[in-house]
Amino acid sequence: MSAQGARTPEEAAVRVGLACGIAAYAIWGVFPVYFKAVEGASAAEILAHRILWSVPVGALVLFVRRQWPEVAAALASPRVLAMLAVTAIAISANWLIYIIAVVSDRVLEASLGYYINPLMYVAAGVFIMRETLRRAQVIAVALAAIGVLTLTIGAGAFPWMALALAFLFTAYGYLRKTTPVGAMPGLFIETCLLAPVALVYLVLLARAGEAAFGTRGAGFDALLMLAGPATVAPLVLFALAARRLRLSTLGFLQYIAPTGQFLLGLYYGEAFTLAHAFAFGFIWLGLAVFSLDAARANQAEKLARAAGAPPAPLTKGAGPSPKSS
Repeated sequence: MSAQGARTPEEAAVRVGLACGIAAYAIWGVFPVYFKAVEGASAAEILAHRILWSVPVGALVLFVRRQWPEVAAALASPRVLAMLAVTAIAISANWLIYIIAVVSDRVLEASLGYYINPLMYVAAGVFIMRETLRRAQVIAVALAAIGVLTLTIGAGAFPWMALALAFLFTAYGYLRKTTPVGAMPGLFIETCLLAPVALVYLVLLARAGEAAFGTRGAGFDALLMLAGPATVAPLVLFALAARRLRLSTLGFLQYIAPTGQFLLGLYYGEAFTLAHAFAFGFIWLGLAVFSLDAARANQAEKLARAAGAPPAPLTKGAGPSPKSS
């Protein structure tokens, strides 16, 4: 077999991984379109349906991928189960705030949160893991902080939704990284833990005559039920991409989602003031510095490995992780 032929399976795997990664982040990027379509329901009702319908879809995926032993192992560990209970609260809060942001015409602020997220991972690494930042990482975090401060002063309102989304997902990511369970089994257990609360809420909502489900036609009901596949599908695509792509590649792909949200915010006619321009400009500049530094560090590590030398320690926690929105 020729050298080129030997590389073909690897190249094919990379192409598949790239397609899956782009598809996953693109779906997350257009999520506001879905939530706008179902905003006839309250944010809490949308969240409840998202949780509830994710359970059967997740069960089907676990069956196809034969991951039930992972679920059983996680359920047999009190520590893992307790950690997933905490992450379930974090991710459901993240989902709720994101839905509120979309239905209240604050998609731009939501996109700001997910732009900030990679830099918040770096900051969390310092405060939680006691990691040392490289100079470029310090500059990147400082630029993001200036961007948030500029928006707070210029717009006259603290962007709490953006920071809450970034904080909650950073907390979720760190907790999930320290919990020995895969992405899909973990999400399935999280949604199972949340499902009874979601079901009780929906029943009470229906009895009070305030539920949108069942009152706006079969098409609207189908859209609410679609929340399950819409939640699980991009996560499966991300998992397929993560197996085939380098973390540095995934790191660049993760900007697709907030960029899509940003463009949709403009499309929906949300106010984009001079303060917004400066804020996003500082954050984008920070992300550019961060990304170039990450690429340089990744190249240095590859060269060190090729030379047989131990690679320099890199700051952890800055890599991509499954999106929450």
